[in-house]
Amino acid sequence: MKVAYMMSRFPHLPETFILREMSEMERQGWEIALYPLIEQKQTVVHADAERWIPKARYLPFFSWGVVAANGRSLLHSPLRYLRLWGRVVRENIGSPNFLIRAIALLPKAVYAAQQMERDGIDHIHAHYATHPALVAWIIHQLTGISYSITVHAHDIFVRTDMLGSKLRDAAFIAAISEYNRNHIAKLVGSWVRAKTHIVHCGITPAHYQTQAAPRQPDQPLEIVAIGSLQPYKGHKYLVEACAQLRTQNIPFRCRIIGGGEEMADLEQRIRDANLEEQVQLLGAKTQDEVAALLPTAHCYVQPSIVTPSGKMEGIPVALMEALACGLPVVATNLSGVPELVRPDETGYLVPPADSAALAGALTAVYHHPQHAQTLAAAGRQLVLDQFELSANVRQLAHLFQQTHNSGTASSTTNLRLPTAA
Repeated sequence: MKVAYMMSRFPHLPETFILREMSEMERQGWEIALYPLIEQKQTVVHADAERWIPKARYLPFFSWGVVAANGRSLLHSPLRYLRLWGRVVRENIGSPNFLIRAIALLPKAVYAAQQMERDGIDHIHAHYATHPALVAWIIHQLTGISYSITVHAHDIFVRTDMLGSKLRDAAFIAAISEYNRNHIAKLVGSWVRAKTHIVHCGITPAHYQTQAAPRQPDQPLEIVAIGSLQPYKGHKYLVEACAQLRTQNIPFRCRIIGGGEEMADLEQRIRDANLEEQVQLLGAKTQDEVAALLPTAHCYVQPSIVTPSGKMEGIPVALMEALACGLPVVATNLSGVPELVRPDETGYLVPPADSAALAGALTAVYHHPQHAQTLAAAGRQLVLDQFELSANVRQLAHLFQQTHNSGTASSTTNLRLPTAA
């Protein structure tokens, strides 16, 4: 069985969870083909992503191949081709941004359908229910190749145009949290529960060393946070919390890993608070560099918020990584985060956009290190039990195999696209 993985961009530094999933699928013996919608240009690339780049089938927005594929589809079945255009336009018209992108993606999807038939693809797995799922849905309409979707965060919290159609026609849906399964049921109807399975993102715990040594009473509190510098990550509230720690005469150092649009704003906030000596922006790092840095910290903070548009986290993989290292974690109470960071059980949970609450939790970590380590140990065990990569990939692979065995991919052979002579 040959599975095509589809995502918006590759290689995309923050999306280690997709990269790891593909690599583990391959390690477990599955044949994986990579179909990114866009080739991402970036200066920092994970080492494991390097070997995938030459194998990726990047899909052009325009080429003579795209023109030819669409021409053949139109000539072979004009009514089906025009109906597909009509449905895509009609179901995305509520969002001008989505509509423009859908119109740009449809010709590419017709071309991809032809390529996947030539490549012998049996099933498509799309990460995110937005554009990757749309392209997978179009390919399914044209070829009958089955598809599935992993739903994460903004793809079901913010951008929901055509969501019902994409979920209904999917062979199955993988939700990274119980919160997500409940959320999509509220959006599209309770029927979606039966085909939605909880498949957590995962990590390989052996790749993460446990904390080098507990903090000694005379040591500053070493804080680390990881995430792209975007508004929904809430880093400005962490900077504010650090200013409050200093007011309380708590010695600390805070290192923030990640790059992004808020870099300049955070730098200014750090200068305004005179925190240059205590808060450091380290920029983007590879997953190997992150794994090496985590054990040097005493606690991890995930200060995420919900933006006015509704954008927020799913369950950040960085939380799993920190807990695998045995670090106490402080996170905000949103989305599926409480399924991992359970208050006073596996970590500290505070309200979003509340710098005082963040500072209070960090103060508790500083003053009560033994209790913090007890929570961290319980959190590490939860990661081992429910967020371990190989076990979660086996669960996903089982769903792929069930889909293949049901004959979904070959049930509509009369829909196959014509190929070039």
